[in-house]
Amino acid sequence: MTVQDDLAALADICGIVPHFYDLHGQQLPTSPETQRALLAANGIDVSTDDAIRSSLAQLRFDRDDRWFPDEIIVEAGVEAWQNFGLGAAWDIRLDESDDILVSGEPRDQITVPPLDPGIYTLTATASGRTEVITVIAAPKALPSVPDLTGAARLWGMNLALYGLRSERNAGLGDFADLGAVAQVAGGQGADFVGINPLHAMGYADQAAISPYSPSHRGYLNTACIALDALPGAGDADDYADLRASETVAYQDQKPRHAAALETAFTAFLTKADSADAQTFAAFQSNGGDDLHKFATFEALSEIYGPDWRQWPDTPANPDPARVTFHMWLQWVADRQLSDAQAKAKAGGMALGLYLDLAVGARRDGAESWCAQTAIAQGVSIGAPPDQLSPAGQNWDLAAFAPRKLKAERYRPLRRIIAQTIRHAGIIRIDHVLGLNRSYWIPDDGSPGGYIHQPFESLLAVIKIEAARYNCAVIGEDLGLVPDGFRDTMRSHGFYGYSVLQYEKDDSGAFRTSDAASTQVLSCFATHDTPTVKGYETGHDIDWWENLSWVDRETAENMREQRKADVSRYTENGDFNANVHGILAGSSACLTAVQLDDVLGAKEAQNLPGTIDEHPNWRRKYDIALEDLNDAPALKAMAALMTGAGR
Repeated sequence: MTVQDDLAALADICGIVPHFYDLHGQQLPTSPETQRALLAANGIDVSTDDAIRSSLAQLRFDRDDRWFPDEIIVEAGVEAWQNFGLGAAWDIRLDESDDILVSGEPRDQITVPPLDPGIYTLTATASGRTEVITVIAAPKALPSVPDLTGAARLWGMNLALYGLRSERNAGLGDFADLGAVAQVAGGQGADFVGINPLHAMGYADQAAISPYSPSHRGYLNTACIALDALPGAGDADDYADLRASETVAYQDQKPRHAAALETAFTAFLTKADSADAQTFAAFQSNGGDDLHKFATFEALSEIYGPDWRQWPDTPANPDPARVTFHMWLQWVADRQLSDAQAKAKAGGMALGLYLDLAVGARRDGAESWCAQTAIAQGVSIGAPPDQLSPAGQNWDLAAFAPRKLKAERYRPLRRIIAQTIRHAGIIRIDHVLGLNRSYWIPDDGSPGGYIHQPFESLLAVIKIEAARYNCAVIGEDLGLVPDGFRDTMRSHGFYGYSVLQYEKDDSGAFRTSDAASTQVLSCFATHDTPTVKGYETGHDIDWWENLSWVDRETAENMREQRKADVSRYTENGDFNANVHGILAGSSACLTAVQLDDVLGAKEAQNLPGTIDEHPNWRRKYDIALEDLNDAPALKAMAALMTGAGR
């Protein structure tokens, strides 16, 4: 065999996809350079020809030398007979516990008893040899919306939390605003309110604003803490200028908000009652080493800067008081988010908060520092060219390396999923295809390529956490997906994500309710697509032409086609009402309307592929939260949805 053959064999063992199809159906092979880069990202030595041969031999030996599988997935609560045993004595423990839950006598087969949802280790010993098997016990399927709510067709409202205006916030929508807007929407008949990700953005990072480029997905964005709920944090009048700004003034808001949090923490240390002090102590204890490590990162970032890759190799230990401060911030944020969900449910919502899990975290942030042993090195998550971005996208996000993550029994990802789910009635996993395969872009300039993830195991981990917190799950499955992927996801209980502006029949008309699946969330637009008004006016095409993504002739052809598409739905009423009528009457279990579209906004929240060219993640709504309940447009939308039986 040649070295190239060995490299291809090594790539195959590690799950690197040999080729994929682009937006135009053309097959693109994964180059040897890309194979090398992706293998190195997984911790495989491919530095020389000899290293490639040695790595291949070692992986084959590790695979063939095992007597037992390294991992099994069983259905929770069901006895599972395994066709291995070899006369081994065995026992089962909950992961990270020394307590034996069950043990078995030597047999030729091992029967795993009914287990609660969770991850376990099965230790088997035979003929003086011991091997450890990861046992993932997961429910057969995720909780369904009808099982959770007793209803088959619901509607809700999606919005950008940062863009909410209120008389009391500090210039950026906060957790108190979230509870208030949930009560407004619930009072109008909505059963969920969806928002952008609430992941930690990095306390010391003044530039990070995209909620889809967080510092750590396992912790919360403390910029969303409502200051007026904290003794000593100041008065709402202190932030009148920030509230008056047309867009979110991040550069002014963040340091002033942080200063108020510092003052409130000092007040807490001296004046907190015993109940709050005990609750905070319990939060620290339950958070364990993970919470302490995250808080340590935040404290170190104040000393050395937000990019840990620029830190000294051995940074000095931070002040313990600062570590405690950052743990306190997470405790406050967690309590306020919990309170927002309680208000949503009390306001009549069947599901309440609909939270978003971003596809990854920034490569310079806390998640990639805290989980370095599980992170792929030298690559970024991205996407090849598709209908969302014809130039492709490099998100500069850290990726979990499949082999490394599996070796840690998925612990870093389990914490992230649990954090997103615990205060939600439903969550959306952004770019859910990443559970099956991820598109990695090497730093060395090699073309991007796909790598398979431990798909079934990741699905099982999500089902475990969803069952623990009684939460339904949506998988955002837009773009290029392999054949059968959506059917597989539905069989596990995931709800699909259907965006009406992409759902057209051969004639160009939006698909009717008869053609829609029930197991989906259906909407017209997302934060990454044109709003209803933007679509109707071709505003997205204007942007594409202004950014030279398409030439003038192409743009004009696109506008003519768009006018034809829109004209189908403007003859008997306005476009906005007609497309939402389609959504309201569809068979989809869940329908979401954007607050942007309720209010007739033309600009999208984000234009993929841009940073500063478009006002991404900055736009505020044109209405104050206090006036929203009486807004005629919201009442009309609610009447449309509830009138259709939602």
